Amino acid sequence: MNWQLIFTEQYTRKAAKFIKNHPDIENQYSKTLQLLEANPYHTSLRLHALKGKLDGLYSVSINLKYRITLEMIITEKEIILVNVGDHGQVY
Repeated sequence: MNWQLIFTEQYTRKAAKFIKNHPDIENQYSKTLQLLEANPYHTSLRLHALKGKLDGLYSVSINLKYRITLEMIITEKEIILVNVGDHGQVY
């Protein structure tokens, strides 16, 4: 069973700006979303819980530089996308 990705309006704006500024990784970004939807626990995503001010959120890697922060509602099989950007932007 696939997870449902929830694209909030805020995330959609951030993602559009991110892709506009980084068109070279658009394919990696798309593949990350596809894998996240199919299996958020896949080892290549490097899913991990965040702490501190982002406690309650998770992060997955697009590549070594860029991340997506997200909220996972495990009982509902939903993943709410929160932010996308480089390490400094999302943390």
